[in-house]
Order: sequence, then structure tokens, then C-alpha cells
Amino acid sequence: MIGGVATVWIPVQDVDRAVGFYRDALEFEVKQQDETWAEVDANGLMIGLNGSEPEGAGVSGGPVVAFQVQDSLENAVEALQGRGVTFDTEISEHPWGRIANFNDSEGNDLQLYQPPAD
Repeated sequence: MIGGVATVWIPVQDVDRAVGFYRDALEFEVKQQDETWAEVDANGLMIGLNGSEPEGAGVSGGPVVAFQVQDSLENAVEALQGRGVTFDTEISEHPWGRIANFNDSEGNDLQLYQPPAD
């Protein structure tokens, strides 16, 4: 019945600014864009940037997208900081993995995630 996730969409106040963040800071490919909607490919997961409901951007309780790092979490944090991304807290350690929290250009919550070592 359900074949998977088609798109995860998040509210944004400014589509152009959000596209710039996801394209330039996170290095995701922009698949489509118009005045109120854009889609970026996050390694096979389509993220929709929805500008038609800007009042939802940056409010607590919204979606959180966690991106798995390819290398070390520290290297990913350092690379994003070099692109102007600010992290809210230090890297946190959990039994299920490690995370680093940050926000996109619209105030939405994002995370970098590294699973626990085997």
C-alpha cells in the first residue's frame, strides 16, 4: 500500500534564500523551483521547501530532518561552519548515536547524525 516517502516538506519564509542554503551550505542538488516551492535531493530523499505557508517556518514543534554524515561528525560540523552554518550546541552523545543541532536559513531544526560505532 505505501511504497516509501515521496517528499518531506518543510515551511520556509523565503524560497530563494532556503534554496541557497540547501544548495550552497548542504550541497544538495536543486531538482525544481518556482515562486512558492522547491525540491532538493538529499541523497535520494526529496525535501520540499514550501513557501506557501511561511508562517510555519521557525516555530517549535515542526519537522526535524537528521542528515547522516559520510565521514566523522566533527569533519561535517567543521565543513558546515566554514560555510557560515551556526550550531546551537556542542555535539551530543547518546546510546543510539551522536548529533549536532543547527538551523536552516528559515529557522527550521536540522541535525547531523552519526550512528554508534560497531
